[in-house]
Amino acid sequence: MTYLAPQAGGTYVDGTLGGGGHARLVLEASSPDGRLVGLDQDPQALAAAGRTLAGFGQRVILRRGTYSDLTTHLAALEIDQVDGVLLDIGVSSHQLDSAERGFSFREDGPLDMRMDTDGPLTAADVLAESEVETLRRIFREYGEERWAGRIAKAVVRTREENPLKTTLQLAELICDVVPKGRVPQRIHPATRVFQALRIYVNQELDRLRDGLDAALDVLKPGGRLVVISFHSLEDRIVKHRFRDAAIDCVCPPRLPVCSCDKQATVKVLTRRGVRASDEEIAGNPRARSAILRAVERL
Repeated sequence: MTYLAPQAGGTYVDGTLGGGGHARLVLEASSPDGRLVGLDQDPQALAAAGRTLAGFGQRVILRRGTYSDLTTHLAALEIDQVDGVLLDIGVSSHQLDSAERGFSFREDGPLDMRMDTDGPLTAADVLAESEVETLRRIFREYGEERWAGRIAKAVVRTREENPLKTTLQLAELICDVVPKGRVPQRIHPATRVFQALRIYVNQELDRLRDGLDAALDVLKPGGRLVVISFHSLEDRIVKHRFRDAAIDCVCPPRLPVCSCDKQATVKVLTRRGVRASDEEIAGNPRARSAILRAVERL
């Protein structure tokens, strides 16, 4: 809320609505007449947020969809510009805690991992249909998994006799494949592969790039974009996009006169990513890996 700085009369977007916790704080801070547009591709999240935010009446507009299509949603609502956008990237706590969604291996569930429950591709589909090299690339690029090749070969070998359909099946396969003693104790051997599959199934990094561009385009002068990410792949994209938008000339140093005519469009408010305090992490351990970055539109 400090970086988003909601004000009365402002129009704000929560592009990753979830259960509506952030949205409620924005609406309280922008009372009595601030508006909020909440987006989420998960119908269960929209239903939960609707209950949480019911008391704010017509100040709230909820729409099903992804923040990468932000400009389309705002155009449909005849909103040209907004005072702030908040993006809390990645899987929500509700999704992680719901075994039937397949995001976690703490309990057994189907290998689904779709944030949009009507999406065409599940994690089980990826594991059943992809070639070894495709799986290796997914695990390596999206999970930064050291043993990507070994795990990919084991998946293909196993599925010939026993298709991988549940989260514990996959987690156990990975535990059997990864050499013992080579994984940090605080990280389960399956963590990176599950992350990689989730990102691939939901096209998360492409949507993040598109969503950042869309959010920057719809901000009013003085409007703010706040992004919370949870792993290095996301944070790197956010940091680089903010940096690029905050610099003027990008001509090679050898040119005596600027020929690119590029001008900065934002001011970076967080030179370093802001992390949760020890106190917050004690109350909410999942905040441990969160990194917040913010910019203000010039």
